[in-house]
Amino acid sequence: MNDKYSKKFLLLICAILFFFGGWWIPVTDPTECCYTLTAKEMLESGDYFSPRIYGNYWYDKPIFFYWELLIAYKIFGVNEFASRFFPAVFSTCGVLLTYFFASKLYNKKLAFIAAAILAASLEYWYIAHAIITDATLFCCISITLMTFFIGYRDKNFNLYYISYAFAGIAILTKGPIGFFLPGLIILIFLAVQNDLKHLLKLKLIQGTAITFSIAAIWYLPMYIMHGQIFLDNFLGVHNYLRATVSEHPETNVIYYYAAVFLLGTLPFNLPVIFSVGKKIWRERKLPKLDMREKFLLIWAVTVFVVFQSFATKYVTYTYPYMMPIAILFAGFFVSREKFFNRLLAGAVIFFTVALFVAIPLTQDASGKKAAEIILPMTDSQTCVVSYTKTYSGSLVFYLNRAVFRLEDAETLAKLRPDKMTWTTLNVMPFMEISELPTDKKIIALVDTKRESDFFELTDKNWTLIEDLGRRKIFVRSN
Repeated sequence: MNDKYSKKFLLLICAILFFFGGWWIPVTDPTECCYTLTAKEMLESGDYFSPRIYGNYWYDKPIFFYWELLIAYKIFGVNEFASRFFPAVFSTCGVLLTYFFASKLYNKKLAFIAAAILAASLEYWYIAHAIITDATLFCCISITLMTFFIGYRDKNFNLYYISYAFAGIAILTKGPIGFFLPGLIILIFLAVQNDLKHLLKLKLIQGTAITFSIAAIWYLPMYIMHGQIFLDNFLGVHNYLRATVSEHPETNVIYYYAAVFLLGTLPFNLPVIFSVGKKIWRERKLPKLDMREKFLLIWAVTVFVVFQSFATKYVTYTYPYMMPIAILFAGFFVSREKFFNRLLAGAVIFFTVALFVAIPLTQDASGKKAAEIILPMTDSQTCVVSYTKTYSGSLVFYLNRAVFRLEDAETLAKLRPDKMTWTTLNVMPFMEISELPTDKKIIALVDTKRESDFFELTDKNWTLIEDLGRRKIFVRSN
């Protein structure tokens, strides 16, 4: 397949796997709703610079992904397709970048296989649909490292300026990790190459000036406008605390990212792992690596180790290692083209079908259905409350009105925001159960498992409106 048709075929795969059905997948809790609701509130306020949620300034993530959402909402309206548009766009860009980089490293045949492996891997397919920052970060870190390596290999050191520029955009997308992660990978690679003296050729002064000038487009005005509270929340809670104190202790286990790797690189990983493992076992030695393979392996392993050392672990954190893994895997399949083609066709068919299985699952994780039931029942005097373990920001997104997180006084005291703890995320409106109004109609979304506690703490004068399985909707008239 020639270069022209290879790219067209990759674009077709991306259109099928990433864009198709995006309008059917509702905004889900607990993560996607934070991005969409923040962008929606920014759009409504006319303030496109300071992220805000539930009427409060929100320092969870930098601005770049919110700008993507705002552009999409301006073009397509505030809906699911618009929310998922740029993750799909940047995922497509990631596939094309992989094709470009692999063709520079090897040849166009291997490049096509690598790009197709990336597009049709489980984790990549999942994140291409997710309303999160990671597809954008993937492209920025990938370009940073690609341009570094090509510049290093070809002695075209002016390419480093591109690396620094995209590191700056990465900082605008996710924070300091966008600069320090690729920087660490480059440092380790130069050390392995016994070429640390090359640091003098990295244009560090001019380059870091470019990186931080780009980052300063948002960070400096945010500090000027919001002061120390911005630094405390963004750098303190959402960076330092995330690395040192697990937000979800149950996932802070040593095998977490090993499991993510094994699942996320399906279906292409098993034949590669089996074959390479068998060869190493038989020969009793590790294969020799050239400079390209060393760089790709250092890239992948460094990402894995860095995030394994973080206390907070998410499926998406190790996502930047997907490009080098896809290129390394492609080296195995390049001499097994027929086998690869069958595997690729099976993966595309599987993920296309899987989308229709995933849609009902995302509906269960979304407040959209509840909003469709509640909305016709509300007026300006209606009070909507949520007595749920996980607060449904997506319910707020679809209702376009306040939903109070209802708790007893003791629980509420533990949940209210406190400095340098994970409670700083709890910026939604609260209501103590004893404060439930008696002169308004109240609609309550209640976890089925908390139903008995709900009645015990309030009263039994509630009418069941809808049983949604995990949750129920009750109403109490004034």
